[in-house]
Amino acid sequence: MNLRHWLTTLTNASLIAATAVAVQAQPAKQYPLRDFFKNPEQGYFRLSPDGKTLGFMQPYESRMNIFVQPIDKAGSKEGVKRITAETARDISNYFFKGPQHVLYTKDFGGDENFHVVMADIATGKVQDLTPHEGTQASILDALPDDDDHILVTHNKRDKRLFDVYRINIKTGAETLVAQNPGNITAWNTDHAGKVRAAGATDGVNKTLLYRETEAEPFKPLLTTNFREAVDIVGWTPDSKLMYVASNRGRDKAALFEFDPKTAKEGKLIYENPNVDVDSLGWSRARKVITQTKVNFEKAEPVFFDKESERVYKALKAKLPGYQIGVQSMTKDENLLIVAASNDRTPGTRYVYDVKADKLTKLAEINPAIAEADMAEVKPISYTARDGLTIRGYLTLPKGVPAKNLPVIVNPHGGPWYRDSWGYNGEIQFLANRGYAVLQMNFRGSVGYGRKFWEASFKQWGLAMQDDITDGVNWLIKEGIADPKRIAIYGASYGGYATLMGVTKTPDLYAAAVDYVGVSNMFTFMKSIPPYWKPFLEMMTEMVGDAEKDKAQLTATSPALNADRIKTPLFVAQGAKDPRVVKAESDQMVEALKKRGVAVEYMVKDNEGHGFRLQENQFEFYDAMEKFLGKHLKTAAK
Repeated sequence: MNLRHWLTTLTNASLIAATAVAVQAQPAKQYPLRDFFKNPEQGYFRLSPDGKTLGFMQPYESRMNIFVQPIDKAGSKEGVKRITAETARDISNYFFKGPQHVLYTKDFGGDENFHVVMADIATGKVQDLTPHEGTQASILDALPDDDDHILVTHNKRDKRLFDVYRINIKTGAETLVAQNPGNITAWNTDHAGKVRAAGATDGVNKTLLYRETEAEPFKPLLTTNFREAVDIVGWTPDSKLMYVASNRGRDKAALFEFDPKTAKEGKLIYENPNVDVDSLGWSRARKVITQTKVNFEKAEPVFFDKESERVYKALKAKLPGYQIGVQSMTKDENLLIVAASNDRTPGTRYVYDVKADKLTKLAEINPAIAEADMAEVKPISYTARDGLTIRGYLTLPKGVPAKNLPVIVNPHGGPWYRDSWGYNGEIQFLANRGYAVLQMNFRGSVGYGRKFWEASFKQWGLAMQDDITDGVNWLIKEGIADPKRIAIYGASYGGYATLMGVTKTPDLYAAAVDYVGVSNMFTFMKSIPPYWKPFLEMMTEMVGDAEKDKAQLTATSPALNADRIKTPLFVAQGAKDPRVVKAESDQMVEALKKRGVAVEYMVKDNEGHGFRLQENQFEFYDAMEKFLGKHLKTAAK
């Protein structure tokens, strides 16, 4: 579990505004709400390892299910066969396990207790490989060279801890491979699928553990404070050395070779002066590292391998104006599923034959919406009150002057996450309704280095909130925002920032939408799931101590300061949310209703941390559109 993911340049706005005024274009066509949020008619394409079968998902009984067809029928409707029949919830992801099976995960009502499930392509038989009630399971290693087994982690033995098991997919037999002694928070396998490394914590210090073989006990290699990261991102072809993303002794994480015998970073593979570098691509067929990605304003690849770069350039030439991503490939890496997208469209998916240099179109993900009608997402930056540079993205409604616009301020969740450039249906929906949308990577957002991340410690509701406020004031100063028509909307930590926004700066916002947000710092810290308990001491250092920082946490708990709130509020919550439990929203709504503050409350009993079911999304966004239109005095059509 990645804590950072939990707790996942417009430098001259005046010029843009002036340009927009001069053009005097007509507002873009307004599309139906459902066009932005409906499931694709076909998507999530995958290839079987042998390249004979194409997998994809499409609706069945209003839920996304897995279908297959022969690869030679790709791009047509011939030979299509459904192999799953999930009717309660959409399947969110899946992959082939050998040529005969697909694996996917499912939870129940949004409770995040995921099970690993296998479907037989020939028979359609579905088998739950981790049928343990109240247990959270995930796939550690698919073991692509072993058609009969996979490695999974789950917390059946102790809800706080995850052990590693080898599961025979044909018999369902489960064998313990590595038992968690009580402090391990991450496991790592080498190229052969052997559990060779692990990450442990004592609460605030992290220890990298290592063993030469699975027959040996783990031994500590190095221990660092949690502020320093030495994260394994791969292994050398012989599995003797590791590749790590390390910020030890530096601000920005960089890629290094790492020798477990010396426990030191060796050869520097790549670093970037602006952002952390923490990913590494690998070719199993050719046994070479291929690329990393640098995400500053936009994500861009950096290649270490001439063949990978050649393929990328060939695709860019065929698909100009789009970001290129490979979503699946055959074992020989000759057939690829290619995604082509940008900020204005989720794009199109293709099969690419590398040797033949042939691109075959599979499907447009959302053909109902024209790319030309969507709004451009512009990288921006502004200066916070203490001089810190805050980066983010501004989306201006298409075809209207960038002057005195109604604005939706959209802080991201996490908070140790970041927004990135690309297509976002939610942002495009709001822009299509005439709103400018501001997304900012406030201090603490990951990817900008250790100093920027640490600047967020114990700053919930304080400097982190000021970064958001400073972004709003920047928009007002530039003349883009109408000061009387600004709303704030966010989910998870973004929901907390929404509530703090209307608590700390009650005159700044005309409306607010809190989606599964934290409202009380004390109850929130007490209600975290058991498998996050190992991180509790770390979280306390990052967020605050209930006793030592009592005054601060009280002042930054919106539910405890509801007397300051006067902004109309819309709250949405999943009843089965394990991360931000329903009580967080309940107490906020109750406190406001007692004061007579206008508050709308939507609860879905079959959802968790965010609404995943299509019908619930439709209802939520319809209610939000009407709410924003009412309070920002824009017509909801």
